[in-house]
Amino acid sequence: MSPRWINMFDLPEPYGPVVRGLVLTAGAVLWTVLLARLVGLRAFSKMTAFDFVTTIATGSLIATAGTHSQLAGYVQALAAIAGVFLVQWLLAKARLSSDAFQSLIRNKPVLLMKDGEFIDDAMAATRVSRSSVMEKLRAANVSGTSEVKAVVLETTGNISVMQGEDFDECLLDGVERVEPQKPG
Repeated sequence: MSPRWINMFDLPEPYGPVVRGLVLTAGAVLWTVLLARLVGLRAFSKMTAFDFVTTIATGSLIATAGTHSQLAGYVQALAAIAGVFLVQWLLAKARLSSDAFQSLIRNKPVLLMKDGEFIDDAMAATRVSRSSVMEKLRAANVSGTSEVKAVVLETTGNISVMQGEDFDECLLDGVERVEPQKPG
């Protein structure tokens, strides 16, 4: 027979699984909040694909931690959450210290529309449909494509719509412009 602490919260049915799920999930969430405070505001940002993966993985690991009935599995899930945060922190440090590394792991924003004209080659290269861009234009309260100065697919996968009389071209610094494909 294994020691009592191995099978956490050895309570009678149906209370045991409910109490265990509540307590362990709360503990995992508090652990995650502590790690996020240590790592900083970047912990759950959407700046890179890895940041997005970190958010998804952390949520999955919190759910995993909340379903363990063995202490070893729970501690392993908490260690895995810490591991995800550590890798994210190390990658952020490496991005800051090396432009080459940053360009290797970070996507560049891509110009999809300029001065009211769709850039079909850029949309094809990024697999963004006109209907997706039109949806974003409607969400930005654009009443006509002639109002649109630029539409950019950001590194996070979000689409930004820029409009207005006083559009400053510097907003497109660092935005990739896909060259048209030459026939042949």
